Amino acid sequence: MKTSLSWLREYVELPADLTAERLDLALTNLGMEVESIVDQAATVQGDLVVGRVLTIEELTGFKKPIRFCTVDVGRDTPQEIVCGARNFAEGDLVVVVLPGGELPGGFRIGARKTYGRNSHGMICSAAELGLSGDHSGIIVLPVGAAAPGSDARPVVGLDDVLVEVEVTPDRGYEMSVRGIARELATHFGVAYTDPAALPFQAATADSPWPVAVEDTVGCDRYSARVVRGIDPAAQSPEWMQRRLIQAGIRAISLPVDITNYLMLELGQPMHVFDLQRLSGGLVVRRARPGEKLTTLDGVARVLDAEDMVICDETGPISLAAVMGGETSEWQEGTVDVLLEAAHWDPVMVGRTARRHKLFSEAAKRWERGVDPQLTLPALERAVAILVEHAGGTVDERVLDLDHVAPPAAIHLPADLPSRIIGLPYGPDRIAELLTAVGCTVAGSDVVPPTWRPDLLTPIDLVEEVARLGGYNDIPSVLPPTGASNGLTPAQRRRRSIGRALAENGYVEVLSYPFVAPGVADQLGLPADDPRRSAARLTNPLSEEEPLLRTNLLGPLLGTLKRNLGRGHRDVALFEAGTVFLPHLTATAPPVLGVDRPPTAEEWAQANAIVPEQPWHLAAALAGDAEPAGWWGSGRPATWADAVEAARVALSAAGVPAGRVTVTAGVRAPWHPGRCAEIRVDGEVVGHAGELHPAVISALELPKRTSAMELDLDALPDAPVVDARHISTFPPALIDVALVLDATVPAGEVQAALAEGAGQLLESVSLFDVYESAQLGEGKRSLAYKLTFRAPDRTLTSEETIAARDAAVAVTASRFGATLRGA
Repeated sequence: MKTSLSWLREYVELPADLTAERLDLALTNLGMEVESIVDQAATVQGDLVVGRVLTIEELTGFKKPIRFCTVDVGRDTPQEIVCGARNFAEGDLVVVVLPGGELPGGFRIGARKTYGRNSHGMICSAAELGLSGDHSGIIVLPVGAAAPGSDARPVVGLDDVLVEVEVTPDRGYEMSVRGIARELATHFGVAYTDPAALPFQAATADSPWPVAVEDTVGCDRYSARVVRGIDPAAQSPEWMQRRLIQAGIRAISLPVDITNYLMLELGQPMHVFDLQRLSGGLVVRRARPGEKLTTLDGVARVLDAEDMVICDETGPISLAAVMGGETSEWQEGTVDVLLEAAHWDPVMVGRTARRHKLFSEAAKRWERGVDPQLTLPALERAVAILVEHAGGTVDERVLDLDHVAPPAAIHLPADLPSRIIGLPYGPDRIAELLTAVGCTVAGSDVVPPTWRPDLLTPIDLVEEVARLGGYNDIPSVLPPTGASNGLTPAQRRRRSIGRALAENGYVEVLSYPFVAPGVADQLGLPADDPRRSAARLTNPLSEEEPLLRTNLLGPLLGTLKRNLGRGHRDVALFEAGTVFLPHLTATAPPVLGVDRPPTAEEWAQANAIVPEQPWHLAAALAGDAEPAGWWGSGRPATWADAVEAARVALSAAGVPAGRVTVTAGVRAPWHPGRCAEIRVDGEVVGHAGELHPAVISALELPKRTSAMELDLDALPDAPVVDARHISTFPPALIDVALVLDATVPAGEVQAALAEGAGQLLESVSLFDVYESAQLGEGKRSLAYKLTFRAPDRTLTSEETIAARDAAVAVTASRFGATLRGA
C-alpha cells in the first residue's frame, strides 16, 4: 500500500514535527512492514524554481514548433530556455529546473546549444516531475502563486513524503488511507476523522437500474447509483492524478480514476459501467460451465462454476470483484454511467484471482476482507466528485441489496490477555484498547467492528491488546524447560548407524521421498511385487514424481547417477529414511467435521488409509573401493562391499555378529546370482549385492554397481551387553584353510568354526579365498584366522590345537570340509 503523508494528515492529526524515523517506528510497532519512506523533495536535485515568462520567440524551419524564451528566475539576468510546449504565454508563471539539476529517473539538466540557440535549463511538465502522466504541456501556475526565483517544490506538491507499507494478509483494512490513518491515530493518541463518516442517501424503494443477486453468499451486498449526462472529456483534477501516481496507479479517465481514488482512500473497490452498452438489467450469479468472458486485459477466459459474474441479457460482462469485461467498460464517449459498490466473499475472490492469475488491486483487497458498510458512503462520495468535475444529473434512486450478517459477539475472559501476554491488563485497560480498535465492549462480550473481519476468536482480541498495548513492553522471558529424556533408542540407533557408515567411507544424502511411476520398471520389480503399489499424492510438488517411495534405492540410485555424471568416479552413498507402504485393503476414509473430535471408530478408519512408514537404510557404491596410486593398483567395489556395509550397519545397531546370517537370495533389483539375503535371528531384514545388469542399463550406471537395503524397524532391540573381560594373557594365533564345495556360504562355515572352537575362541575372520584345478572341480579353499585366548592363563599348544581340531571337526561333519594340505 502506497500513500502520502499529506493524504494521511487529512484524517489524522499527526504531530507537526513527525520525522521519517518516528513514522517508520510507529508503523512497525503497529504490525506493518515499512518498505520505504521517501521525501519527494529529494527526487528533484538542484534548483527547481518558479519562473515568469518574459518573452517568447517562435523558431521556424524545424519539424515541430519550437520556442525560444527568456524567463525571470529571480536572478540578475533572465534565463534563456528553448521549449517545445505551446500551452503558455508571456507573463505566465512556470516551473524551471536550472542547469546542474536532476529530474526523477536520473535525467540531468545542463546548459547546451539546441535548435541554434543556447538553452540554460528546462521548463517542466507534470510528467517530467513525476507528478502525473500528462505530457501535453508544461505546468502553468496560477497568477500570484509564488514570486519568481522561489522554490517551486511546495507550489507543485513536491514537498510531500511518500509511504509504502507491506500489509499482512489478515489486515485488509490497512490497504487504505482510512485504515492506516486510524492505526496512526491510535498509536499517537490523536484525533481521527473517518472519511467514510459522511451523510449519504439511503436505499430507495425504486432502483435506478434493475439488478438481481442470485447468490447472496458470494455477494451479500450490492449497491449502485446512476449519473447521466456527464462530460466525457472531463479530466481528473490534478490533485487526484498526483495521488494516484504516487500510489503507483495510472490515471485513465475521470470515472475510473474516481473509483481507484476511493479504493485507496476508503478501501472499497468499485466499478463503473457504461449504461449505453448494457443490455437490460443486471444479474449477479455464479458462472455456468462453459461460459466465457473477455476481460479488460483482452484475454478470453473460460469461467469456473465457483466464479462470480455480473451479467446482462447478453451474458457475463464482468468477472466480479476481479476485473471488468470489454463489452461494458467505460469509453471516451461515455455520458451515462452506473457506479457499483458491492461486498464479495473473500474466499471466492481469492480462488478466482488465482485460478485466472488476475491479481488486481481490487482482488487483493477483497480476499483480505473489506468493510461491508462502505458501499453507500463510497457511492455518495464518488457521485459528488463526478458531478463536481464532469457535471451530469444524479439519479436520486439508490440501489442497496443488503444481506450482510452483523458481527457476532466474542466472549473474552477477563484474565486471558494477562495469561497469554504475561503482563497485567485490567478490565478497563482491555476495554480501552479494544475500543480504540473499533470494538464495542460490554463486560466480557466484545463485538468487533465491521472493518475487522479478522477478529473471530478470543485469541485474536488478545493479539490486539498486545499490539496496541506495545510489543516493546512485553518482557523477553525464556519458557521453563522440563527434564529431557534425551534421544530415544531408535534415534540413537540411527545416529550410530550413520556414524559407522560415514567412518567407513560412505557419504550420507537426503533425497525427496517422491518418485516417478516408471521407477518400478527401471528397478525391474515383478508385476506382483508389493513395492509397485505406491501411494499417489493429490497435490504433488512435481507432476513427474507423484508417488511416494516404497524403497530407498530408487531415489538413492538417481543421486548416485547424478554424482557420477558430474565427474565423480568413485562414489559411495547411503541414506536412512522412511518408505511408504500403503494398505491395499483400506477403505475410503470417513468424512470428519470440525464441530467435534472424531470417535474412536472414525479415528481408526482414518488411520487405516495411512501407509506404513518403516525406517529403511540403503547404500550404493560404484567405482573403486580402494583407489589406485603409486602404492599399487586399486580394488573395484563389488557385491562383497555392499554385504559388508550391511554388516557394519547391523553391528552399529547393536546386533551381535553371531545373530546375523548371510545367505544367497533372489530379489529385484539385484543380480540373481550375486544377491545376499541378510537375516537376523532367522528373519530376513534386507538384501545386498550387485545390481541386475538390466537395472544398471536402465539407470545408465557403471557395471558392477552394488547396493544394499535394510529394514531398520525389523531389527530386534539391541541386547544389554556386558563389558568384555580384558585378558592380560597372550593370544594364540592359528590359521586354518578348509577345502569344501564352492556352493557353501563362507558365513555359515565361519559360524560352524565358532561353534566348534568353544569358549576359548576370541575371534574368527576370513582372510583368503582360493580356487584352482588342483582343488578339484566345484571346490574352493577358505582360509580363516582363529584367535584363542584364556582369561586366567596362558594357553598351551595342546589346548590351542585341541580347540582348532574341534572347530574343524564341526565343519567336516556339517559341510564335508577337509584341511587343505592334510
